[in-house]
Amino acid sequence: MIWLIMFLGAALGAILGSIYMINSIAKFSFIRNKLAALVIVVGVFIFFFFTMGWINALTISIYTTMFFLIFGLIGRIFKKSLKMTTSVHWQGWLAIFASILYLVSGYYLCVSVVEKDYDLTTTKSIEPVKVAMIADSHIGTTFDGDGFAEHLKTIESQNPDILLIAGDFVDDGTKKANMEKACEALGEMNLKYGVWYSYGNHDEGYFNHRDFTADDLEKRLLANGVHVLADEYELIDNNFYLVGRLDKNVDGDIRKSMDDLLKDIPEDKYIIVMDHEPNDYDSEANSKADLVVSGHTHGGQMVPIRHIGVLVGANDFTYGYKRINDTDFIVTSGISDWALKFKTGCRSEYVIINIE
Repeated sequence: MIWLIMFLGAALGAILGSIYMINSIAKFSFIRNKLAALVIVVGVFIFFFFTMGWINALTISIYTTMFFLIFGLIGRIFKKSLKMTTSVHWQGWLAIFASILYLVSGYYLCVSVVEKDYDLTTTKSIEPVKVAMIADSHIGTTFDGDGFAEHLKTIESQNPDILLIAGDFVDDGTKKANMEKACEALGEMNLKYGVWYSYGNHDEGYFNHRDFTADDLEKRLLANGVHVLADEYELIDNNFYLVGRLDKNVDGDIRKSMDDLLKDIPEDKYIIVMDHEPNDYDSEANSKADLVVSGHTHGGQMVPIRHIGVLVGANDFTYGYKRINDTDFIVTSGISDWALKFKTGCRSEYVIINIE
C-alpha cells in the first residue's frame, strides 16, 4: 500500500512538475518558447522511458523538477533581496547541473556494490562463524544472471562459512534464463555451511508476468543445493540455529509467530533469523533470537524517502545495525534494487558478519 501511495503521489507530482518545468525551460534565452520547452520535456521523458523504464524516467523527472523548484525559489529570494537583474537563466543552469550530479551519483551508488562488515559477540557458546548475507538481488535490475555470478565470486573470495539470502532474490521482471543462471552460480559456491534462502515479498511474483513460477524458482534453488527455509529452522553443524521466516506478504500463507517458530529451539544455542521485512522487531527482540537479518528497504532508496517507511510504521528500521534487549538487528541496503536504478544516502552492498 505504501508503494501504491508513493507511486500515485509521484505521478501527480510529475504532472504538476511537468507544467512547472515547461515554464522554467522556456526561460532559457535560446528557447523562449513554451512549445519548444514542451517538446524538450516530453522528449527527455520518452528517451529515459525506453532506455531505463518508466519508473526510472519518472524518478528522473521528479528529481529534476525538485532541483528546478529549489533553485527557482533561491532565485526569487536573491532577486527580491539584492534586486538582481540578469539575462542569464542561472537558476536553470544550476538546476540542470545539480540534477545531473545527483542522478549520476545515485546511479553509481546503485550499480556498484561494496562490502559492509559487522563484528558481533555473544556470551553463548559458539564456534566463530563468518556469515555472508545478501538481499534484494532482484535479478535483472542492475545485473543479469552472469553479473550475479561475478558478485558471488567476490563474496566467496572473502571466505565466509555460509551465505544467507534474505529474500527478493527475483521479482516480476526477472527472466527465467537469468534466474536459472543465478541459481547455478549459487550451486557452484564452495562454503562450509552452504547457501540458505528465505522468501521475500517479490519472490513468488505479484502479477504473473514472468516466464517462471514460484515452484520453478524453489525447484531450481533446491536442485543447485540451496537450502530453503519457510517458517522452518535447522541446526547448523551443532553450532548454531538458522531460522527462515515466511514473508508476511506471501500470498496464501500465514506465517508463524516468533514464539511458535522458536519454541522448540534450546536457548543456549545461538539463533540467527532471516526475516525479509524489518517490521516485527518487538516480538523478535522479546524472543530467543540472537541475530535478525533483513533487507526489503533498499536502505531507504533515495533522499528524502529513507525515513518515510519508519515514520508511517511500515518498517521498524531502514538500514544498518541496532540492538534491542539481547537481540542484534541488521538491515542491508541490498545488493541491487527493484526496477529503480538509483540510490542516494546509501549504496548497494553485500554484508559480512563475524560472530564470536
